[in-house]
Amino acid sequence: MATAAAPIAHSGPPPPVQALVDRFDLSAFDLPGSKAVIRLADPDGESWDVVVDGTGARVSGQSRGQADAALIADEETWARLGRDVTSGMSAFRAGRLQVRRNLHLGVGFLAATSPDTGPGRFRFTRARTTAGEFSAIEAGTGEPVIMLHGLGGTKASFLPSVAALAGSFRIIAVDMLGFGDSSKPLGASYGPAFQADAIAKLLDTLELERAHVVGHSYGGRVALELGFRHPQRTKGLVLMTPAMAWLRGRRWAPYLRLVRPELGLLQIAPRPLVEGFMKWALPAADTPWAASAIDEFVRIFSMARGRAAFYAALRHIYLDEPHGDKGFWTQLETLSPESLFLWGRRDRFVSTGFMKHVERTLPAARHVELDCGHIPQIERPRQTHAAIAEFLRAQRS
Repeated sequence: MATAAAPIAHSGPPPPVQALVDRFDLSAFDLPGSKAVIRLADPDGESWDVVVDGTGARVSGQSRGQADAALIADEETWARLGRDVTSGMSAFRAGRLQVRRNLHLGVGFLAATSPDTGPGRFRFTRARTTAGEFSAIEAGTGEPVIMLHGLGGTKASFLPSVAALAGSFRIIAVDMLGFGDSSKPLGASYGPAFQADAIAKLLDTLELERAHVVGHSYGGRVALELGFRHPQRTKGLVLMTPAMAWLRGRRWAPYLRLVRPELGLLQIAPRPLVEGFMKWALPAADTPWAASAIDEFVRIFSMARGRAAFYAALRHIYLDEPHGDKGFWTQLETLSPESLFLWGRRDRFVSTGFMKHVERTLPAARHVELDCGHIPQIERPRQTHAAIAEFLRAQRS
């Protein structure tokens, strides 16, 4: 694998690779630490390490050890990237470009080497709020759209959405607190209320009075909570296969309330077990995108605080109260922002059976059923993004 290649001496990288490094703009790159090593390689084993630090990016003399991230492409694809980095997303979807180990660094490098320096350029950013630091992907101009990922996901799960919608909107796909490369405060609840209040503070930092919100899975539950708690800050809500309070009995709830999610600080699940679950959960598990998604999940799950946040959020999903004054379905009746629900007919996690309950509870909501599983923006990107764009444009009037 390219990330563990033996040291290879080079007289210099090919011109397309050097062109990418020469264009590197540190202001469009979110460097989590003091330094990162990004390996640019071809399938035949040649590789060039790029060192990124607070001064910019440079090609090191040789590839050695294990890189933080790896981008692997054939000669023709590197040549295209050297001329036009926007072709990278198409190459990624087609499998001609692989991004391994750390999507934040790998895709962030491509974003920072784009020749586009306009206000709507594709870039990785960091916002410091009173709740914590948010890592985000931003692109486009126009009405702002905040995107919230699912449980165990990161902002990278919205890469197809950013590419598809940035021509019409200002897209801000964030890592929620506890996930990805955002802050992971120890002892935080990581429940929907905690996350919704944190997103409201993010809007303050970004100086956004209101924004559309797109939430996937657990991010959909957080988006709904934002609508419950801060309706004045939200415009249209798009809920993609959203996590919802269970209507059937929860036999393990009394016991789960006794288990603290902080146990995740100590527990380390074996990588084969994690990979096995991800391959079961992800669509087309043998695709380059799925391989990158597995890398990303394992990367975050290997962090003690990342595991604690994951378990805390999972606990909230199971314990979410359906009824009562503060119950989910009671609050849903009062939801004021216009909403669009996207459902996957083959979803293994969120049954389309929830749709009839939403229709009864929230008659004004719109619904779209797609022939897909749990991740519509990956499995049915064209239909998903067309439905989202049509809905969001309707909110302008």
